[in-house]
Order: sequence, then C-alpha cells, then structure tokens
Amino acid sequence: MNELITDVKSLELETLKNLKNSKSSNTLRAYQADFKNFSLFCSKNGLSSMPTEPKILSIYLTHLSSSSKFSTLKRRIASISVIHKMKGHYLDTKHPIIMENLHGIKRVKGSNQKAKKPLLISDLKLIINAIDEADQSENKKIRDKTIILVGFAGGFRRSELVNIDHDDIEFVNEGLKIFIKRSKTDQSGEGMTKAIPYFDKKNFCPVESLKKWIKKQKIKSGKLFDISDKTVALIIKKHAKLAGLDPNKYAGHSLRSGFATSAAEFGAEERNIMNMTGHKTTQMVRRYIKEGNLFKNNALNKIKFI
Repeated sequence: MNELITDVKSLELETLKNLKNSKSSNTLRAYQADFKNFSLFCSKNGLSSMPTEPKILSIYLTHLSSSSKFSTLKRRIASISVIHKMKGHYLDTKHPIIMENLHGIKRVKGSNQKAKKPLLISDLKLIINAIDEADQSENKKIRDKTIILVGFAGGFRRSELVNIDHDDIEFVNEGLKIFIKRSKTDQSGEGMTKAIPYFDKKNFCPVESLKKWIKKQKIKSGKLFDISDKTVALIIKKHAKLAGLDPNKYAGHSLRSGFATSAAEFGAEERNIMNMTGHKTTQMVRRYIKEGNLFKNNALNKIKFI
C-alpha cells in the first residue's frame, strides 16, 4: 500500500513537472507575474486567490477594466487559470459570470487596441539612413542596423531575434537560412527555418549586414546579439526619433508587423507571409493584409476628377 502511495506521489510530481515544461520559462514568468497581481488584489480585499472562484475573478476583471486593455484582461484570465492547473485546482474561466462581464466590458470599452505602428519600407529606409549618420561607434551602428534589418526581413518576434545562435544560421548562395528552435507558437520545440534572400541594395540587405557584424565581432559561437528583447524596442525607438519619426508609435513588434504589412502591400500571398512569420492562424495575418491593402484596393482609386 505504501509503495502504491509513493508511486502516486511521484506521478503527481512528474505531472507537475510536465505542466511546467509545457511552457517556456519566459511564459511561466509572465503567468506568475499576472497571478501575483491577482493575489495582491485578493489579499487587499479579503478574498481567496488560491483556489479562487469565478465570482472573485469577475470582480478582479472589473477592477482592471478601467485602466487595462481588453487583451490584458484575457491574458490575466489565462494566467490565473494556468497557475490553478499547476497547483491542482480547477477554475471555470468560461463561467457565465466571467463571460457576461467580459462581454459588458467589451461593449463599454471596445476591444480595438491602438497597436504600435508597423515599420514599413519607407520608415525602414529613413531609420537605416539615420543610423549611418548617427553619432555612435561603428560597432553599434553595424549592430543596430543588423538587428533592425534581420528583424524586419525575417518577421521576427523580439524573443526569437535575440536568441539566434551562431549554430542556427547558414549562409547559402541565395542568402541566409536561420533556424528558430522555439517560438511563442511552437512551445514543443519543433522549430522552423526562415530564409532571407540577398537584397539588391547592399545598404539595406540583412544578409550583408549580418555577415559584416559576424566578421567585425569575430563571432564563432553563441548568440549573435548579446542583448535583451527589451533592448530591441529601445534601439528601434532611438533611431526612429533620429529619423524624425515619433518613437512612441514604434516598438519591437513594429519589425514583425512591418514585414507582414509590407509583404501584403507588395502582393505576397497569405500562406507565404505565414511561412515567414510562423503564425499558426490567419486572423492576425489577415489584419496585416487588410492594413497593407488600405490604399491599394481602395474604392476611391476608381473615382476620377475630370
């Protein structure tokens, strides 16, 4: 009997370990940070955070709704739910009191987020030219150009970009192949390969820029960029300002959304954009395509003033 109990306990521990390993360390930290905020709210108001109940979660969402985006509310629900699962508790996040409350908040606030601007081709050129003229070391100029050009050309997430390892890249006749070991939508770690061809104009070519950076830094192994994902956003904002653009309108995601929107504007097919970005569903990609075609397929183009 004791052996059976020991076996069950070890299985429980192994199950918890599997639950933790199903998420990346960054994702787990984000979940824990969200749950910490929820716990603080509960402790201040004499409520139970673990285990909690739908009514308490619904009250918490109402509390957040005055100062948070609708997407933040949905993320907090997911985080609290995952932490409950990891602790062996069930939380019905589809309970009517939660869903109806969310519906009401959505009607009052709207769910349309004011996203950061995509970095389009015209913006990209301005920023690269601004880097060339910037008052900073040659090393930082090459690094910043390479991060922005590779990030844009590969439709990279910030986390993917800063985790590119020397062993993950291969220069070929056509350009550059980069293997992404794991990403936000690929938690199982199957990986994907992104192919970036040479650009006609060398000054804007991500392949040439990366070659120059590797040669300059004499990189033989390890990460290509020893920076955090937050630094990527700061680099973009810094050079956007130097280029005469509003830095508050751009962030790290501007590279990824800029690639997708620009590709759509130039007629790239939905599936080819998804092959590069790694999107698993068409919802977000279609938003980029819609943005890219706002003027291209505009009904006003048919109107002529004679």
